[in-house]
Amino acid sequence: MEAIKLTARTSTAIRVARGGALQVINTHGSQVADTWAVLQGDPDHGLSMEHTRAIHGRLHVRAGDVLLDDRRQPLLAITEDTSPGIHDTLIPACSAARYRELGYKGEEDHDNCSANYGHALTSVGLPVPARTPSPLNLFMNVPVDIEGHFTFAAPVSQPGDFVVLEALEDVVLIVSACPQDMAPVNGESQEPQDVELRVYNPAEQAERKNS
Repeated sequence: MEAIKLTARTSTAIRVARGGALQVINTHGSQVADTWAVLQGDPDHGLSMEHTRAIHGRLHVRAGDVLLDDRRQPLLAITEDTSPGIHDTLIPACSAARYRELGYKGEEDHDNCSANYGHALTSVGLPVPARTPSPLNLFMNVPVDIEGHFTFAAPVSQPGDFVVLEALEDVVLIVSACPQDMAPVNGESQEPQDVELRVYNPAEQAERKNS
């Protein structure tokens, strides 16, 4: 098992073989982790929230769910989730434009998950697409009311809650510790924090599942 501390506001890309897994641990309980996956052998194709919602018929994914790629093929499985199971599949990755909408006035672009996605891909030698795909926003709480209106609320996860994503194909998983500090996405304090990642090879993941 490889343990990685993902510093607040940053991202990483991790190659995970089929049968292996990535555990995303919400160390402090309130940090959102934008998560993507692309095929190692064909990075033009990857995790699709649109297709995953369509197959399950609901907005939230939960333990036991299979997550699909843009060709409706199984890509990941959620094998464990110790959190209350509130993860967003609707909201796009934050971008420099989003922070300007929220009133950011800095001369440099605000840290953002869209840029983090590109940085992570570049770090492992993969091309950066013109459009950032919608992520699985682990631990992000976006309540939707009966009329279809939604709001951004603090996560309901607790310190140490985690999700395990098992690879059903050879994938590159990209995770961004969301830099949002202008809305309560990362808790009422609006302070991004670190998360912990643990990478399991196929044998280690099989042992975990059978223990």
